[in-house]
Amino acid sequence: MNTETARFNMIEQQIRPWEVLDQDVLSLLATVRREDFVPPAMRALAFVDTQVPLIAGEPDGPHMLEPKVEARLLQELQLQRHEKVLEIGTGSGFMAALLAHRALFVHTLECRPVLAQTARDKLRRNGIANVTVHEVSAAAGARGLPGEAPFDAIVLSGSVAEVPAALLAQLKVGGRLVAVVGELPMMRARLYTRVGDAAWSDTDLFDTVAPRLEGFAEPTGFHF
Repeated sequence: MNTETARFNMIEQQIRPWEVLDQDVLSLLATVRREDFVPPAMRALAFVDTQVPLIAGEPDGPHMLEPKVEARLLQELQLQRHEKVLEIGTGSGFMAALLAHRALFVHTLECRPVLAQTARDKLRRNGIANVTVHEVSAAAGARGLPGEAPFDAIVLSGSVAEVPAALLAQLKVGGRLVAVVGELPMMRARLYTRVGDAAWSDTDLFDTVAPRLEGFAEPTGFHF
């Protein structure tokens, strides 16, 4: 596989058609080596339009999101170089790497010890020093990182039934949160913006499906 050709085709054939037109984001995707963050056994899928499983033997476990989804979420955040970011669901560490190139500092939370350590190693090998990977329980991850709040931006790198108010409260006024929200068969990427002390607006971005983040509450079913 010609890596640079595959990377170029990923950008031109998958990412641009998904309305990712911010040249800074596109240039970043051409620079940060996605293949370095894919599990070695899955390296052939680094530039494919698919979710990549991160733990062998867990087909329903954590995955890297599709390149076009990662790119679109990054674009929608409109990060500035002075901003502080929280990510929930470190996974491979690739999204944290992208965020780190756009922001001042990134805190990222991971409940799987093997993924947390692997992400640290990969970020270090790629020369990314402005990220701290926090190994937390799933329940703690769902509560965010209040000790470091407020944040300019929060990213949920996976899906949730709904975004907890406690996470939205960790945004600065003017801060943004992106998440994939809902239930199968169709979920929706959504952008939340804090507009006041206890007020948020939200905008639907696009339909997609993403693996569940662990630790977040699921809707209670009705029983008769």
